[in-house]
Amino acid sequence: MTAAAPAVPASAAAPAPVPFLAADVGGTHVRVARVQASNDPAHPVQVLEYRKFRNAEYPGLSAILDTFLADGQRPAHCVVATAGVAREDGTVITANVPWPLSARRIEQDVGLEHVFIVNDFEAVAYAAAQVDASGVLQLTGPATAPRGPTLVVGPGTGLGAAVWIPTPHGPVVLATEAGQPTLAVSTELEMAIVRQMQREHAHVSVEHALSGPGLMNLYRALCALNGQTPTLASPDAITAAAMANTDALARESLQVFCGLLGSTIGDMALQYGASGGVYLAGGILPQIREFLLNSSFVARYLNKGPMREALERIPVKVVEHGQLGVIGAASWYLGRTQA
Repeated sequence: MTAAAPAVPASAAAPAPVPFLAADVGGTHVRVARVQASNDPAHPVQVLEYRKFRNAEYPGLSAILDTFLADGQRPAHCVVATAGVAREDGTVITANVPWPLSARRIEQDVGLEHVFIVNDFEAVAYAAAQVDASGVLQLTGPATAPRGPTLVVGPGTGLGAAVWIPTPHGPVVLATEAGQPTLAVSTELEMAIVRQMQREHAHVSVEHALSGPGLMNLYRALCALNGQTPTLASPDAITAAAMANTDALARESLQVFCGLLGSTIGDMALQYGASGGVYLAGGILPQIREFLLNSSFVARYLNKGPMREALERIPVKVVEHGQLGVIGAASWYLGRTQA
């Protein structure tokens, strides 16, 4: 599944760096940057200006881009990375963004020549290949791996995933909807949680557990199974209580989350042949890094029978670069204009 966008005009590729906009649209925040090509092949994107906006404070992406640009010079082009599937007409099929997105409408509203839309984790996959070792937390596997397909996964408002595939003619990125398949569980407790979730959802997907809202689902299900009334009202409250060890069900919820995440990532690494490594991105993971390190994540990731040996050869790292989405979107754009 690849992002649909109009062909980038040949005139967009100019010898001198031309600034353009890159935006990363999530379910809660939009990150916007004015960027341009750099002269560094290892880090081809130079960020000139960067801001973060709360979605709830704006009626749509056009208003956010207008605020970012203010009275300054308007670039010709903008690339938008967003959760979902970009269609040929410039609109997006998505379950996690609070307002409709349309490339053509944004062009008209903001006064831009061309707006391009790409799947957010397809964009992140382009950026993850450029992350320095200092920008990651190693969870398991060797420090490095041979050049090969690299999986990028991130639980945030939903769960996104993409695969970066090297080829002799440059990298290819496969965008996926890996958050939408049915959640696979292994333990009696996980089975009981899914049965509880099925009272509200006919289809319990991966992201019904492995996302910020998914963590809330796990917590509410555990409360119901234990005959208790939920007292925590947000994923942040659950993670804070779990790490402070002030709420037993919050801690159990986060433990279940980490175990399911490890098992799911192991499945995905095998399904996609991710011999080049696995990068975990997304808002929730940097907040729980110590908890994740001490959880059942690695044990569940490796628990794949005879395939354990194959998984032990794959590095698994948490990416902690706050601008990863916009850098990835910009990298995706530059790969098309400079080709």
